[in-house]
Amino acid sequence: MTLKDTILNKKHIHHRIRIEEMAEDFKRRHLSDRERVVERFERMCEKEKPVILDDQQIVMMRTVENLPDCFTAEEWDENRRHHYVHETGYVSNLLPDYESLIHDGLLPLYQKSDVYVQRELDALFSLCDRYQKEAEKMGRMDVAESFSWIPRKGARTLKEAFQFFRILHYAYLLEGGYQIVAGRVDQIFYPYLKKDMEERRLSESEALELVKDFFLSFNIDSDFYDGVQQGDNGQSVVLGGVDKSGKESFNLLSKLCLQASKENRLIDPKINLRVSKETPLEIYELGSYLTKEGLGFPQYLNDDVIIEGLIKKGYALEDARDYAVAACWEIIIPKKGFEVVNIGACSFPKVLEDVLHSKRKAETFDELMIQVKNQIEIECSQIISQYQQVYFVPAPLMEASLDIQYRNFGIHGTGCSTAVDSLWALKQLVYDEKQFSIDEIIEITDHNFEGYPDLLHRLRYELPKMGQNHSGCDDIACTLLKWFCESLKGKKNEWGGIFRAGTGTAMFYLDHANEIGASCDGRKKGEPFSANYSPSLYAKIHGPLSIIESFTKPDVCDAMNGGPLTLEFSSSMFADPQSIRKTALFVKAFVQKGGHQLQCNSVNLNDLKEAQHHPERFRHLIVRIWGWSAYFVELDKDFQDHVIARQEYAL
Repeated sequence: MTLKDTILNKKHIHHRIRIEEMAEDFKRRHLSDRERVVERFERMCEKEKPVILDDQQIVMMRTVENLPDCFTAEEWDENRRHHYVHETGYVSNLLPDYESLIHDGLLPLYQKSDVYVQRELDALFSLCDRYQKEAEKMGRMDVAESFSWIPRKGARTLKEAFQFFRILHYAYLLEGGYQIVAGRVDQIFYPYLKKDMEERRLSESEALELVKDFFLSFNIDSDFYDGVQQGDNGQSVVLGGVDKSGKESFNLLSKLCLQASKENRLIDPKINLRVSKETPLEIYELGSYLTKEGLGFPQYLNDDVIIEGLIKKGYALEDARDYAVAACWEIIIPKKGFEVVNIGACSFPKVLEDVLHSKRKAETFDELMIQVKNQIEIECSQIISQYQQVYFVPAPLMEASLDIQYRNFGIHGTGCSTAVDSLWALKQLVYDEKQFSIDEIIEITDHNFEGYPDLLHRLRYELPKMGQNHSGCDDIACTLLKWFCESLKGKKNEWGGIFRAGTGTAMFYLDHANEIGASCDGRKKGEPFSANYSPSLYAKIHGPLSIIESFTKPDVCDAMNGGPLTLEFSSSMFADPQSIRKTALFVKAFVQKGGHQLQCNSVNLNDLKEAQHHPERFRHLIVRIWGWSAYFVELDKDFQDHVIARQEYAL
């Protein structure tokens, strides 16, 4: 059985054990927050059993399957009474300085750190020493040789560099951090590949096999990682784009990473491909081969828009050029950012619902739009007012791995197309045609369109929608996003950072939809929004070209927190020999028109429906959710149904 088969079939999980809970003990002993994190780290390392699987080149997996909390439920309740606690309270969506640590080794960090970091490093060194002894016992002298040098000293080869990364990534997660991303791996590791090939330690084919093994290591214990669903684990890598000096940086390792992901066909790591107007079509084609495999990636990031947007937000040029992405799509800066990129979200459909149910009746559509503008400002002010006394559990090693210069917060803008389509429907039915009054529309939507099947059909399928390249709808979209971005300008968080607007939804495409009733676009109560920055699930779109026309009109440069246009393509489309080139040209057109992020997925609707009834036959079927990929049969039904409801397109 190959290493990949071992991981897919979970043949390695018999090595796993559980560790006792610690929070009550920590509470009884009155340990500080930092002391708790460090002692837990030490106990976890001590309990870990070194395991090296057959044919495994990049080793180290968690055998202790639970990571006990540092605090009791009562302590968390007390903490939340005095602080804003984001998600689990542990750090997330951070990108440490892998490059320097892998190059220099951990001894320099040890020498300049406080006792808490030194204790964690001592525990990590001890675990690595046990891995070395286990490798020697098994006769795996290649592994033993790596651990005799790293992580105390810097990596000398590509294999040692990959192994070093695995050790660091393991350690950050053991502190309690989650969705800790990998960043620009082709830039970090290319110097080691280049040196190995120049010194004839690796051929290109051998390097590919090593990259494949490195990528396999992302999957070996990812089911332990925190997330909304299995797959939402933050293991995101970025390839290509310009370097800090502005030069194109796509290299041989970038290409090998795309090839390794294509051949592994696993959900991790998620691939993000940085491109621009200057990117050769060949690179778009390499990405399109990966799309064809149905893995839900690569996600494309437009350097032209994102770098400009970061600079406008106050980021240094060199840092803007070095950007990466967080767990899903939010933009982060390697080693210099301690930013909460998903701290909150503004629901555009809720804004409209609040306006309609207020006592202020608009006599004209322009008056209605001004009320929407004012309500966006009110909603955003209420959202950001929550984020006071923000608390995170200490993460000594992670904190020591950062040179923090940016401490900004990101706010999602959800349900854009639902709000746009609803506003256009109101304009046409109430203000232009005068078929209904505002009060009548409110009454109809409050009763979920009961007794109005013809109106429901017209709203849902006949009126213009965002994504159809309709100038009226698209103008409203431009205005909404502009007002959203403006509502956050000049606002400062308690750390002195700014609030960044974005077009992503995360899980809010379900949650926010459940918070409101039916909407004026024909969406019934309980039906979801579209994921991210995409057309309504019910919009009749005749082709994807009109979608990119619509969704590149708004100025997304100012909404650079992130949130991709997400499109599903029928897998049958890729039977066409020209499909790869067509897909590449489509993505390039999106970039040339100024789109910021694009996610193209290959799906087979029949397979998805069949998988709901016979999951055992589709255990390895992969789909894209919002900013991450997952095995379809492991998802909750709400997420499965949303994927099935999305439209399939062809080129």
